[in-house]
Amino acid sequence: MKNQPFYRRLGFAWHGIVSAWRTEMSMRQQSVAAVGVIITLLWLRPAPVWWALLLLNCGLVLAAELFNSALEHALDHLHPAPHPAIGLAKDCAAGAVLLLSVTGVALFACFLCETFLVQY
Repeated sequence: MKNQPFYRRLGFAWHGIVSAWRTEMSMRQQSVAAVGVIITLLWLRPAPVWWALLLLNCGLVLAAELFNSALEHALDHLHPAPHPAIGLAKDCAAGAVLLLSVTGVALFACFLCETFLVQY
């Protein structure tokens, strides 16, 4: 699988995103939230720094969801039975998604505060 042409690697990546979208409710929820952030940015037209910060955070949350899904699928395949170490690994991955999501909400709140407090 190494050294595949770019279009093949792009296909693998797209397949992973689509698979996560189909199988993971969290991925769908986080994607909807990201679309909401994008709509808000288009509507309010903030300074470019807010675009960069919010879009970066959205990308990080979605990437963390993909890593979490990949880890869960791999661990469930390798060791289907419950195991404390596997449970801890899954919990840590979920914690990473939660941490990025919380920072995203805080960042979005800061953006809204600045946007509406500066205007009025």
